[in-house]
Amino acid sequence: MATLLYKTGRLAFRRRGLTALLWVLVFIGAVAAASSAPPLPSDTFTMPGTETQQAYDLLKQKFPEISTTGAKARVVVRAPAGARLSDPEPQKKVDALVSELARGPEVVSAVGPFKAGAVSKDGTTGYVSVAYEVGATSLSPEAHTALTEAVDHARGAGLTVQTGGDAVPPSGTMGSGEVIGIAVSAVVLLIALGSLVAAGMPLLTALFGVGVGVCGIIALGSTFGLSSTTSTLTLMLGLAVSIDYALFIISRYRAEVAEGRDREEAAGLAVGTAGSAVVFAGLTVVVALAGLSVVNIPLLTKMGLAGAGTVVVAVLVAVTLVPALIGFAPVKVLRRADRAAQYGKPLSARRQRKAAKRAARSGPNLGVRWARFVLRRPVAVLLVGVIGLGAAAIPAAGLELGLPSEGSMPPKSTQRKAYDMVTESFGPGYNGPLMVTVEARDAAAAAAGVSKRLAGRDGVVSVSPPQTNKAGDTAILNVMPSTGPADPKTEDLVRSLRATAHGIRAESGTRVLVAGQTAMFIDFSKTLDEALLPYLALVVGLAFVLLVLVFRSVAVPLKAALGFLLSVAAALGAVVAVFQWGWLAGVFGVEQPGPVMSTMPIFMIGVVFGLAMDYEVFLVTRMREAYTHGASAHEAVVTGFRHGGRIVTAAALIMISVFSGFIVQDNDFIKMIGFGLAVAVLFDAFVVRMAIVPALLALLGDRAWRMPRWLDRLLPDMDVEGERLSRTTSPGTRLPGRRQEAGSRVRR
Repeated sequence: MATLLYKTGRLAFRRRGLTALLWVLVFIGAVAAASSAPPLPSDTFTMPGTETQQAYDLLKQKFPEISTTGAKARVVVRAPAGARLSDPEPQKKVDALVSELARGPEVVSAVGPFKAGAVSKDGTTGYVSVAYEVGATSLSPEAHTALTEAVDHARGAGLTVQTGGDAVPPSGTMGSGEVIGIAVSAVVLLIALGSLVAAGMPLLTALFGVGVGVCGIIALGSTFGLSSTTSTLTLMLGLAVSIDYALFIISRYRAEVAEGRDREEAAGLAVGTAGSAVVFAGLTVVVALAGLSVVNIPLLTKMGLAGAGTVVVAVLVAVTLVPALIGFAPVKVLRRADRAAQYGKPLSARRQRKAAKRAARSGPNLGVRWARFVLRRPVAVLLVGVIGLGAAAIPAAGLELGLPSEGSMPPKSTQRKAYDMVTESFGPGYNGPLMVTVEARDAAAAAAGVSKRLAGRDGVVSVSPPQTNKAGDTAILNVMPSTGPADPKTEDLVRSLRATAHGIRAESGTRVLVAGQTAMFIDFSKTLDEALLPYLALVVGLAFVLLVLVFRSVAVPLKAALGFLLSVAAALGAVVAVFQWGWLAGVFGVEQPGPVMSTMPIFMIGVVFGLAMDYEVFLVTRMREAYTHGASAHEAVVTGFRHGGRIVTAAALIMISVFSGFIVQDNDFIKMIGFGLAVAVLFDAFVVRMAIVPALLALLGDRAWRMPRWLDRLLPDMDVEGERLSRTTSPGTRLPGRRQEAGSRVRR
């Protein structure tokens, strides 16, 4: 591995013009493909095999005229004080509103409250149901404008009007999160690298990597159903890993030049050593993200595979484009003082005085001092780290999961106001009616019997008359519960209705399916619960094998996995404290605390595991490299921090800044993911990898790097630390020989 990457790095450095041109052509092609592609589709929750999905599939087959994918809007109207909607003047205004909504672009239908019977008992409130021919994210600006103008005209006429549904125009701040993350990353890079050219290279390569990845998603979005949320999450991950991977290779190049190697050789060695760590770190992220496929929820599968694809692009950019860009500025990528030391370029008098002062107070860097502190007090550091993360994880015990609904949106939003108006005038159940499908030879008669059995149940307010399809073999009933969609009583009602439905099928053969918002949540939660353990086993197992190959040790991968569990538990605890309990809600812009998004835990497990292994690979491979080249176990830890501590710290700060930038989004899922990932990286990088890991390595000593002889013989040697490069590097640049490890055969 290291030898192949070493040759790749040298070739890219030597043929830098051709390498850069190829990446420019790829970038232009991706942009061209994205610009000619249709708009990204809407987010859709499909859950193969569940009862809710069976009902929706049946509806699509038997009622093709009813769109299950088009955007919807519910426009709630209320008459002026002291009047009823049926009064001549308010009714005229409502009819005008319905007519204007029906004329809007991409509108399939607009059904008024009088025609649909959607008027409250006191006659003051009703709602208009508007259906569109395209999904929410595909609605044109003209359609959003028409909806907004129709509502404004009705308000101007004296009606109280609020709008709910996914067709409501978004009011987010998309784009600002990326700008914030990149700006902070630029500052961190400049401080860490001390060179404008060096700081600019990771940002430039991130532009290529993220640009190709996101444009690829846009180009393939309509074909594979990749939504705008998928592209946003891919942008978030792509920015973070692209900058980090480039940072590690550039910093290793500078270290190789500082040891006296020529520029091309230094580029090759940087890609051969740090690039090997990048490849394996990227593989762990890919495994974690692609593993989301086992959950069997297409939305998560698409997010995971799209993110994995972008990470692959970031790795390819790091091992090819980064050394090519270094080739264009092999000297300017160094610090000014390093340029003078290596190439004899004189410094100004002022800089000479500064260099003299730094030399006078020079000593072990902060990473070395911290490593030595941990090595002196490993038990204390270990206990503080574990207890601290354990305390942060305590709120996770009270985790409550839920799907996004308008009832949990900020009180000032029009969607929440519409939700509250319906609850006040009709009852909470009208915000989440249950849909019951009845399939039988004589669907009308069967549906009538089902309706009678369901109408008398506790918790059911009403059952609508059955709507039968043209073939007469399928009917739909709408059941209005007495409680809201997020109420536990509604969940109990759904389970009770499904038990009754299964009994009806056993008695008469009539197929009865219960769906709706609450039913979907029940099925969704069941799917996630069933998939969690297999997913953890797959991801942790595959990543464990990868790390065994990288470190040729069993103890190091094991403590890496245990550290990840601590990180993700603490991060989930922070998410619960802020987004569910409302702690510091104002600081993070959480206007309405509530249940945590159902997909959040499993998505965080996948992403955080991959990112956690990034820092494990980057930091510990440098320790492994020192150990295999003759250092003692304690000296290896110090060497790892001497060369990697500063860069890992910078990389973690970059990731935290990129993820934190997305907290300003109005999309609750993106905001929550951004916060959760930022906190997870904070805990994992600075507590687990920088404190708990060296403490454990200090306690284990040489045992940390041992592996059973039989396993050592079975596994291929991936040579991540670059020992074989000692036979391929040019004369005068040979690396130190490799030590013979206890419990491991010697490789020469």
